[in-house]
Parts: sequence; structure tokens; C-alpha cells
Amino acid sequence: MPDQSVPQTRTPEAPPARPESVPGANGISRRALLGTAGATGLVLGAAGGAAGYAAAPAGATPLTSVGSDRAMFHGKHQPGITEGLQARGHLVAFDLAPGAGRKEAAALLRRWSATAERLMAGEVAPHGDTDVARDAGPSSLTVTFGFGRSFFGRTGLEQQRPAALDPLPDFSSDRLDKSRSDGDLWVQIGANDALVAFHALRAIQKDAGSAARVRWQMNGFNRSPGATAHPMTARNLMGQVDGTRNPKPTDADFDRRIFVPATGEPAWMANGSYAVVRRIRMLLDDWEKLSLAAQEQVIGRRKADGAPLSGGGETTPMDLEKTDANGDYVVPLNAHARITRPDKNGGAAMLRRPFSYHDGIDADGTPDAGLLFICWQADPLRGFVPVQRKLDRGDALSKYIRHEASGLFAVPGGAAKGEYVGQRLLEG
Repeated sequence: MPDQSVPQTRTPEAPPARPESVPGANGISRRALLGTAGATGLVLGAAGGAAGYAAAPAGATPLTSVGSDRAMFHGKHQPGITEGLQARGHLVAFDLAPGAGRKEAAALLRRWSATAERLMAGEVAPHGDTDVARDAGPSSLTVTFGFGRSFFGRTGLEQQRPAALDPLPDFSSDRLDKSRSDGDLWVQIGANDALVAFHALRAIQKDAGSAARVRWQMNGFNRSPGATAHPMTARNLMGQVDGTRNPKPTDADFDRRIFVPATGEPAWMANGSYAVVRRIRMLLDDWEKLSLAAQEQVIGRRKADGAPLSGGGETTPMDLEKTDANGDYVVPLNAHARITRPDKNGGAAMLRRPFSYHDGIDADGTPDAGLLFICWQADPLRGFVPVQRKLDRGDALSKYIRHEASGLFAVPGGAAKGEYVGQRLLEG
């Protein structure tokens, strides 16, 4: 798990625009409904529940700040890449159904894009809304779409497959379950409300219809907004502050590292990015047997505040040459934070935007828990791969983790108003 984690601090966003109703039978805004627990007065429209969500009575309690936060579907980049981490996430991969090709894929992406746009705006799903999120606002919902390597063969678009989608190399820590890896299509869903996130997942699954079937699906979580006294870097399930050295959108070279340039190849990937997705199981029973000092030596940072063992605060630059009274490096040579530094990997950097996961307890009492690792970069051969190869050769943390699933997806740029995601590929 490279130390270049996504920042967990949430930059305040501008107040969301006042919601507008979408024309049509299902077009009444759910954002106009009551947004606080315990509020009363929800009413159905004249035609009953099938007509959509009706507005709350005048003077009703407005949505909370968490519920009203909204990410935009249309833009230069797809949503769900540079936004702050959400409290709940779902990852799902689909394979096109036998006989489905480019035409069916285009129709599917058109449906998915329409659904994502409406749900992210706080509206009901276009077809057969389930009412799961009827009380809530957008809650920072994002829906992101990507294409796997196999997608291009199934749609006859092999000539448009990016070289960056070449298979990832094998790593010694891999114990990959092929049934939970890869896929023709990938969807990332995140929101700050669990029901809003599930509502989107269900709508996306239903929209797939007969065109695609679910290959695998994973659920994740992060700290909820407001759970700490002030915004701070979150912790992973090992208890470590995780997210200190992630590239920031304010960095001068951020776009170059994370996004395919507008003049890049292939042309349909302009302003897009590549997502590496890894299900990394944390061997928590072994990890928790270590003393605090031993855990800190493995990571290279203090557990209490994320500061480097060489001293200072969380964001203090790590002094890799500092030694102790015995002449040993204060930050061990195999410490995770030392190995993953961009200046130790030819400048390789990636934007990590993970979710933690817990999928129950095995029969022997071992927790099936860890990290749904998601990283973004303009080219995985220059981002993820060199860092993971370095980790593979001697990271102290590798003894306590196991990579159990993997995927690599091309995520095209954002859709302009009136477009659907992937249109430039599928109709180019």
C-alpha cells in the first residue's frame, strides 16, 4: 500500500445549486424532501409513489450540510477522482453478455450516464426508482465509469485499446482470485450516506439489464464527515494515519501525473485517467501482535500523528539520512514510507483514493478486512508499477498484507452536457 494516500481532509465546497425538478413522471426532486432524521411530513404526489418524490411542506427542515453536498456529473474529468473521500463506497465490475457488442455497450453507457447525472443531482432514478434514498440529498454521490482490457475485444475496438492497459506484472505478494479481478466495465460509487450509495449501486445494476452481468462487487467505507473535531487525515484498519503524501490538485504537476493530456493518445482518453484497483487483505491478527514501536518501524511514521520517525509533524519532510545513537537509520531502509517516496521511484506518483473493507470473520476467527486500494495516474507503467515493484523487493509491510484481487481500467474524461461517458470511443 504505497504511502501516497489520498488526502482525508475535505475542502469546503461551494454551496450546491438549488435543486431543480427533472421533467417527466419521475422528475420530482428528492433533494427538496426533508433531510434530517426524525423530520415528518413526507407526502406522495397525486398519482402515488410511482410519480416520484414530492416536495416537503413549506417551512420543513432543510437538508443537513452532509446531505446537500453535491458533486457535478459533467466536467473536464469524471467525478470520483479528485473529490475528498466519501464515507461509503461500492466497486462493481461487469462483463458484457454473450452476443452484446459495441451497439449494446453504447446504449448501456448512455443509460448509466443518464442515471448517474440524475442521482448525483439528488433526483430519482430514470426508471423504477426504489425509494431507498427518498429522504436524502445528493450526499456527495459520485459515479465513475471505466473500461477493462477485455472490453475492446468484445466491442471490436481493439485498435482503440490504450497501450497503458497492458496487463500488470505479477508481484510476489499477489494471491489473486481471478473471479474477483478485471472485468469489461468498472463502476466506482461513493457517497457520504450509505443508503444513497446503495441506491446508486442498485440503479446501475438494474440499468445493466440484459446487456451486462455483474462479475464482482465490493463494499467499502471511510470515516464519516464530522466524526473528528476538525478535518484530518484518516486512519486505515491498521490504525495508521493514511494519506499524508498524496499528490494534491494544487500541485503544479498534478494534472500531468494524474490525467491523460488533451493531446494524448488515444484521443478518446483525453483528460481521462487510469485506475488500478486492488483488494488488499490486511493480516490484522499478525499486525496487532507487534509492539507499537515495531509497527512504527514497519511504516516509518509515528502511529499517533503520522509524523515521520525522523521528527516533526505529519507533513514534515522525512529526513532519510538521520541516524540514532547506534548509527542506524531512524527511518529503516525497508520502511514502507521510505520505499514509496516519489524521489526514490524516479518521480513515480499516483493519487490514492481507497476505501477500507470488512467482509466478515473467517471460520478460524480471522477478520476478512483490509483496503480497497484505488489509485489514479496518467500512465500506470509510470505510476503504480514502479512503486509496487520497489515494494515487492523489500517492503517491511508486505509481511502483513496480501493482494487478493486486481484490476486495471481506462477511465475516459468527463462527459460534456448532452454526452455520455465513453461516447468518443463508442461513436468515434
